[in-house]
Amino acid sequence: MVIGSGPGGYVAAIKAAKMGRRTAVIEKREIGGTCLNRGCIPTKTLMYTSHLYAKAQEFRELGISCKELSYDLNRIQDRKDAVVDKIRQGIRSLLAANGVTIIEGMATILDAHQIQINNAEEELRINTDNILIAAGSKPVKPGIEGIHLPNVITSDELLSQREKLYQRLLIIGGGVIGIELATYYQEMGSAVEVIEAMDRILPNMDKEISQSIAMNLKKKGVIIHTKAKVVKISETPDGELLCDFEEKNAAKSVCSDGILVAVGRRANTEGLFGPDFSLAMDGAHIKVNEKFQTSIDTVYAIGDVIKGRQLAHAASAQGVAAVEIMCNRKPSLSLEVIPSCVYTEPEVAVVGINEEEAKAKGIEVKVGKYPMLGNSKTLLSTGERGFIKVICDAATDRILGAVLLCERATDMIGEFVTAIANGLTAHDLASVIRPHPTYEEAVTEAVEDIYGTAIYLLPKRR
Repeated sequence: MVIGSGPGGYVAAIKAAKMGRRTAVIEKREIGGTCLNRGCIPTKTLMYTSHLYAKAQEFRELGISCKELSYDLNRIQDRKDAVVDKIRQGIRSLLAANGVTIIEGMATILDAHQIQINNAEEELRINTDNILIAAGSKPVKPGIEGIHLPNVITSDELLSQREKLYQRLLIIGGGVIGIELATYYQEMGSAVEVIEAMDRILPNMDKEISQSIAMNLKKKGVIIHTKAKVVKISETPDGELLCDFEEKNAAKSVCSDGILVAVGRRANTEGLFGPDFSLAMDGAHIKVNEKFQTSIDTVYAIGDVIKGRQLAHAASAQGVAAVEIMCNRKPSLSLEVIPSCVYTEPEVAVVGINEEEAKAKGIEVKVGKYPMLGNSKTLLSTGERGFIKVICDAATDRILGAVLLCERATDMIGEFVTAIANGLTAHDLASVIRPHPTYEEAVTEAVEDIYGTAIYLLPKRR
């Protein structure tokens, strides 16, 4: 029995069915979970539109005449809903084709082998050999005065708005969700401000990435406040939202039409455990061992309900591994090498360790870097400033990490994931031919820069 049908749950259910297990998945909302219905897919669908709308501002430069440019928010939302529905139906078809039973309702674990399911029509109790918890996460709303005022919303509500696009949006939180939605709103023509408590946006990423994304956003008019703490939110007599905050110990305030709260997500375990059932917890998360077993060995947990990176592809990989372990198989995926992506303009993709992390581990590294404004595909496509950076072990030349800030970064990062997972060296990556003109040519240049042999970089001064 799999609890939750997000990218961790439905992938695990299909894998289990393919391995001969009689499998069911329980879902209290829509098939596909948060990622499909209220996260990754709707966000990126909207951002695809906003990227095109922003690019259209460059038509004159490209020799294209367009007398009037506008957008229809309802049609944008219609397309987003159609994309989500098509993928949702595809997942349903895959589950059905693999013989996985879909049970709608709220799941409550009663003991090591029994789950109670409640829906509008009935209450079921089902016995099972194994339980896999893949219940995901939900947005956090911190205890700030005024946090429940109208138009103070989370990403769930923002993505479902059909007729409202705030002309002035304040975003509390400069993590991935906040920065992606800041990009969407800015590209659609809104005034955007971001309040981040840490000393930089995207604080968990490579410092150079954080600085570059901040610079790009500021250049486009986004105002970013760092080392800032929200004090309270109130409503003005004119119906505006007023946010009082402290930035570097100075009291400040800003008015907006809407406030997006994007300070993180927490494990979705509410109502999951019956009155006589409990699992060991690691703070707010379910505690698991290296096999994804909880404190009860027949119950497993993956994805956002356990500690780790909240990424759809990580949850899917964990789901596959957990099922393989249940079936006494060795996990077929490398769970140590997980890429992260941010769908800004240009895109961000990182994998492995960066220079700071290598230094903290006492690893001496060599670094190669190539600026994308020297790349032909970037120039002909009116791409923005960016770079590809490669980190390798100074002693062995093995690739340890990569940082990409460029067009199609999220599509190219897989080459580095493969390299790290298979112990490839910088020489291995430099020894293959990449087509011209492509963004991927910059990979060759970045890797060759490790040895000082990049063709399209000026020689370094000695």
